[in-house]
Amino acid sequence: MSETTIREPLLVELSSPGRRGVRFPEADVPAAAVPEALRRTSLPLPELSEVDVVRHYTRLSHFNHAVDIDFYPLGSCTMKYNPKVNEDMARLPGFAHIHPLQPEETVQGALAVMYYLQEYLKEIVGMAGVSLQPAAGAHGELTGVLIMRAYHRSRGDTKRNKILVPDSAHGTNPASSAMSGMRVVEIPSDDRGNIDLAKLKAECDDTLVGLMITNPNTLGLFEEHIEEVVQAVHDAGGLVYGDGANLNALLGIARFGDMGFDVVHLNLHKTFSTPHGGGGPGSGPVAVAQHLVDFLPGPIVEVVDEDEENGPTYGLVMPRHSIGRVKAFYGHFGVMVRALTYILSLGGEGLRQVAEDAVLNANYLRVQLQDTYHIPYNRLCKHEFVAEGRWEDAPGVRALDISKRLMDFGFHPPTNYFPLIVHEALMIEPTETESKRTLDAFVAAMKQIAREARENPEVLHEAPHTTPFGRVDEVKAARELVLTWFDWPQQG
Repeated sequence: MSETTIREPLLVELSSPGRRGVRFPEADVPAAAVPEALRRTSLPLPELSEVDVVRHYTRLSHFNHAVDIDFYPLGSCTMKYNPKVNEDMARLPGFAHIHPLQPEETVQGALAVMYYLQEYLKEIVGMAGVSLQPAAGAHGELTGVLIMRAYHRSRGDTKRNKILVPDSAHGTNPASSAMSGMRVVEIPSDDRGNIDLAKLKAECDDTLVGLMITNPNTLGLFEEHIEEVVQAVHDAGGLVYGDGANLNALLGIARFGDMGFDVVHLNLHKTFSTPHGGGGPGSGPVAVAQHLVDFLPGPIVEVVDEDEENGPTYGLVMPRHSIGRVKAFYGHFGVMVRALTYILSLGGEGLRQVAEDAVLNANYLRVQLQDTYHIPYNRLCKHEFVAEGRWEDAPGVRALDISKRLMDFGFHPPTNYFPLIVHEALMIEPTETESKRTLDAFVAAMKQIAREARENPEVLHEAPHTTPFGRVDEVKAARELVLTWFDWPQQG
C-alpha cells in the first residue's frame, strides 16, 4: 500500500460563491490610507460558511495522533499529557491580551511570572542565573555554546575552538556547536552506554571550549562517571554544557549544578508540560553557574525596587557582559505561564514524583520487552530506553515496519533510527502520565508484532491497515512532487 487511501479536499475546492463564515465588526479606530502600490484589485479567498471551515479542520485533526487520544511513546520528546489548567492560566485576559511593547509598569504581573519562573528553574537545576529568551531546545543549545565562547574570549583565551559531543547526545548538539563556529569532535560510548573516558581525556587540551553532554543520554542512561567527566573537562580549562531535554528523569532527584555543570538548557515544552510538536510552541531557557551569569542573553527580569507597602517592582535588565538578544522580545510567554502553573500545581514533592514515575514506567516497559526485543544497553534506565527493531530470524523486518504496525493498535510509534549507535533503533519513552493498563496494552501489541514478524511479515510490510492514510512511499514522494498551483491575479 504505497498510496494514501484518502485525499482531503482543499478549502479552495470546497468554495462556493456567496458563502460567508465571518462578519467583521465596524472598525473602532480611524481608517488609514493604504498606499496604492500595496492594494489588490481582488483577493480570491475561498468562500465558505463557518460550519464548512470548522468541519474541514476538525476532520483534518482526526487524521493526526495526539497525546489526548492515546499513548505517545516518542522517545526523547517527553510527550506527556498536558493538564488543562495550564491552558486556562495561559488564556487569562491579563496574560493573553498584553503586548511586549507595553510600559513595564503596566505588565508587572507578567514580569512577576517570568521572575518566579526564573527562580524556580534555578532551584530545580541548581544554577545561579536563568534567561528565558531562547525559543526552543536547539536555540537554547546555540545560546549556551555562545555563552561558553564569550566566556573564553573575555579571558583572552581565543585559541579555544573545540567542542566535544558524545555519540549518545541529542542530534542537534553538533549542529549547534558548528553554527557557533566551533570545531566538533565526537566522543564514542563504552560498552555500558557511558562516554568513553579514555577518548574524552585524550581530547581535553588547551583548545577545548567545552563538552556538550546529554544526561541522561539518548539511550536513557545516566552517565555513571559524570563527576570524573566534568573534572576532566574543567582540568583542561573547558566548560561543561548539559542538554537538559531529558530533565524529566531528574526532577527533584539530581541537579546539574551539583554535578558541576556550567551551562544547561531546559525544554519547558517537554518537562514542564506545554503541548508541542509540529514546529512549536517551544521554550528553551538557559541556566548558568555564577561565573557565567553576566554573559546571559537579555534582558532578564530582576527586582528593581522594593517597597514595604506595595511589594517588589520588576524590570527588564541586560546582564553586564551579555551576548545580546537571541530572540525578539522576551521569549515565548505563553509557554512560561504554562510552566509556572505546572510547577506550582505539583510543588517540590510532586515534581520528584514525576521523575520517579517516569523512571518506573520506562523500566517496567524495558523489563517486559527485554526477552522479545534486543536491548543493547540493557541496564537500569531513566526516562526511556532503546531497543532494536530487528531479529535474525525475521530478516526482512525493520524498525519502520514495527512502528507502522503499532499505528493499527492506536499507538503513536516510538522514535525510529535514533540514536545512530543502535541498529534499527526504537527509542521508547512512556513518561509519567501513563497508567499500567496502557503500558500493558503497549507491551501486548509489541509482542504480537514480534510474532507477526516471524509468522506473517507481510502484515508489517503493508501496515498501517486501519488508519485514514496508508503507508506513503517516502522516496517517491521526495522525487515526484505533487504540487498545487493557484493562478493568483496580479496586484495593481
